Amino acid sequence: MRIDPRTPVVVGVGQFTERIDDPDYRGMSAVDLATAAAQAALADTGADATAVAGAVDTVYGLRQFEISGPMPATLGKSNNYPRSVMRRLGGDPRRVVLEPVGGQGPQKLVTEAGDAIVAGNADVVMIMGSEPGSTAKYFANRDDKPDFTEHVDGQLEDRGHQIYSYIDEYTVQHGLTGAPVQYGLLENARRARLGLGVAQYRQAMAELFAPMSKVAAKNPFSSSPVERSVEEIETVTDENRMICDPYPRLLVARDTVNQGAAIVLTSVESARKLGVPEEKWVFLHGHSDLVEQPLLDRVDLGASPAAAHAAHEALRVAGLGVADIATFDLYSCFPFPVFVICEALGLSGDDPRGHTLTGGLPYFGGPGNSYSVHGIAETVAQMRDRPGRFGFVGANGGIMSKYSVGIYSTEPAQWRTSRSAELTARVAELPTVRVTKTPEGAGSVETYSVRYDWPVRTGIIVGRLDADGSRFMATTDDADLVGLMSDGDPLGAKISVTPTENGNRAVLR
Repeated sequence: MRIDPRTPVVVGVGQFTERIDDPDYRGMSAVDLATAAAQAALADTGADATAVAGAVDTVYGLRQFEISGPMPATLGKSNNYPRSVMRRLGGDPRRVVLEPVGGQGPQKLVTEAGDAIVAGNADVVMIMGSEPGSTAKYFANRDDKPDFTEHVDGQLEDRGHQIYSYIDEYTVQHGLTGAPVQYGLLENARRARLGLGVAQYRQAMAELFAPMSKVAAKNPFSSSPVERSVEEIETVTDENRMICDPYPRLLVARDTVNQGAAIVLTSVESARKLGVPEEKWVFLHGHSDLVEQPLLDRVDLGASPAAAHAAHEALRVAGLGVADIATFDLYSCFPFPVFVICEALGLSGDDPRGHTLTGGLPYFGGPGNSYSVHGIAETVAQMRDRPGRFGFVGANGGIMSKYSVGIYSTEPAQWRTSRSAELTARVAELPTVRVTKTPEGAGSVETYSVRYDWPVRTGIIVGRLDADGSRFMATTDDADLVGLMSDGDPLGAKISVTPTENGNRAVLR
């Protein structure tokens, strides 16, 4: 097969993890972590690493938590994260980009970089991400805090954090200020649709995730390389405390990590010029990038049509079926995104191919927006070891808001386009639910979470008004209702809701 010289190909991947119990733990910065990963990716090309670094003309950087919103970076930060890394590598790219918030970003950027290479707008591209959450925690109460402030001159296309594309004043006012509570609403809505009890569903989540911990236990880049049993994951203890219903700690992405990962993509022509051996080349056969409806508009909060379309579209573009896939790495911040793709593709919870190559976000680590760089890196490594096979990467962002898929193989393939924009438009046209922002009167609980991470245990509710079926949000610290939400099953419970200056409040009726 003759390959067009402009065809994009992944030629290098690298990962780095610093664990707090490592004897040489340093408490590295975001720039240091990304630099270590990028060095590994350059070395992985099998070519002259210095020459490859010098040839990089475009860099995409993924945001750390510390620059993913309006909060300050408490230990300081670079004003130009991608260029800070490239300066350490001896590179001076023509263009650098800082991507908005979203865990779909790594796979979305691989596709974007591929388009740029095909169009002749880039030849050698690096995608990098890192998360220094462990460093931030380690120095939080110490007097010897480092200052990671750095000023680097040069072009930067900062696309902004765009965090408010996922949340707004109304949802924040009603407690949706973190991923566990946001996904808790989705998880309990899915439980309602399936008609499962609280204990049944928690066991199903634990059964889905326990095998991931076995993968993490064997991965040298894992932040928590410990195998966990189903019983250990589902049983609430002091160590495995409840975070937000329905999640005890071992079902929640582990974001207190120090991890970095990087990918190098080139055109086939540039790979040859740089001397990258062909056994290093991995092609992107299928891809998709879809956007879901806004959270409260969705008819079924326990589903994600956009993610399902993304999974099927990437397979269509690749010309493959589910049976053709040898490996999966599904974004696993919580069970919900994994369940969604398993349902969409007809995968069982115990599929012998597994659902992760890293070990999953609660066990391998959840380095913020950059997790799926690790998933892609593991997939590329696996594909090189299994020439001609196909690896599926599913990357999720926001509140199940955006989903990107990539399908990788050493088998040569020309660059293909997807119908992602058309499918996103189709999702946007799906029916919606009317929202009443200041409800009053009788209603019922549609879905819920409980915030155990607040000073006062608080129920977070998405409800429906009896009068017109419209949807609303409310919080509650009513003892009877919080008790039912914590220790019983409040789905469908009859409540009364009242608007206040500080948001809507609900009580049992």
